[in-house]
Amino acid sequence: MKLDSDIKDRLIGTMAEAIASHATELTDLDRAIGDGDHGSNMKRGFDAVLADRANLAARALPDTLKTLGTHLVMTIGGASGPLYGTLFMALGKEIPADPNLTDAARAFAAAINALKARGKSTIGEKTMLDVLQPVADALQAGASNPSGLGDRLKAAADAGLESTRPMKATKGRASFLGERSIGHLDPGARSSQLLIHAVIGVLAGQPALEGARSS
Repeated sequence: MKLDSDIKDRLIGTMAEAIASHATELTDLDRAIGDGDHGSNMKRGFDAVLADRANLAARALPDTLKTLGTHLVMTIGGASGPLYGTLFMALGKEIPADPNLTDAARAFAAAINALKARGKSTIGEKTMLDVLQPVADALQAGASNPSGLGDRLKAAADAGLESTRPMKATKGRASFLGERSIGHLDPGARSSQLLIHAVIGVLAGQPALEGARSS
């Protein structure tokens, strides 16, 4: 799958819009179990990415991802900056310029492992990993059967997000609430789900995801 500058430009714009249009919701989710700044922090980070949109879109895909990650590290406050920055930078380090689905699945799995190491966390702890790990698993399973893969990836993200509601947080600020964190969606999982939907919405028309519907 060749991601030309137009596709990269649309990916950047769509991700930034997904975060901006849900910033208040993300802040409300974070206010319930965290510092109450996830929405504003994420918007600030993706505003910085959007400001560098032309430069990012013109780069080779690995450089696009690594530079995007650097912007997020530098501009998103709290824990989310290093975590999202690690995700994108590790993905850029692992992915080739013109990846096929097998390449993408391998690179995304490596990025998830880097994220786990950075956050000293794993699935089941009410974090963004509860969305990203199931998506990585679905991508790995679907690499040899791409028909409808976009829908399966979005479904994995949706189910992963909902799985955080009954969890007790054991990482981050939410862990201080103990049992009181149960019953709330994790804000980082929600922002991850939004980004997965945004990416699939752009890539669904590409040959590698043939059969998937745009969102």
